[in-house]
Amino acid sequence: TVRVPEVVASGESQGVALLVTEWLQFGQGSQGAEQRLGEQLADMHRFQADQFGWFRDNTIGQTEQVNTRGDNWIDFFTEHRLLFQVRLAVNNGYDPSLADLGDRLANKLPSFFDDEPAPSLLHGDLWGGNWAVCDGVPVIFDPAVYYGDRETDIAMTRLFGGFGTEFYRAYNDTWQMSPGFERRLELYQLYHVLNHLNLFGTSYLGRSIQMMKSLLA
Repeated sequence: TVRVPEVVASGESQGVALLVTEWLQFGQGSQGAEQRLGEQLADMHRFQADQFGWFRDNTIGQTEQVNTRGDNWIDFFTEHRLLFQVRLAVNNGYDPSLADLGDRLANKLPSFFDDEPAPSLLHGDLWGGNWAVCDGVPVIFDPAVYYGDRETDIAMTRLFGGFGTEFYRAYNDTWQMSPGFERRLELYQLYHVLNHLNLFGTSYLGRSIQMMKSLLA
């Protein structure tokens, strides 16, 4: 549905993982590329599984991402996304109040959902730096792939920018966003902000706490 760099070889040497992909010469954004990406991402999200998760754990940046399969999205997101990052942050020595905020937010999570989403194939880390244009065709790379709520990919695109109105219009024309998405937007972005706290340090602490308090309110 969307072009990705083809794998040439992969392996391990002296405890270091190696991945070689085809060389792609990225150019300037071509006319229609964002529209095409929106359409193709919606088509990719239509590939679905019977359960949430993935056949193995992987990483989101350098942070472990637990993908133990499950039938219930709220339970999956609570345990393997929200609380995993909160506990990691507390263990890393950040503000212990995060634990209480995380527990309170976890208890409130069902109120954000009207229906159970389908387990869609996700990129998992779709910020503006993880897509480009090659020969006029959009390409996505550096995924944190699993099956989950498709809204999480769209929420990530809106966290740091890099996607224009044509992208969102094309996505919605291909597959309309579910009712209540705006209510869940900050919740799904919180996972990535907490991950940035764990990856890059205290500059993301205030934002993490503010987002959690906002969601609780």
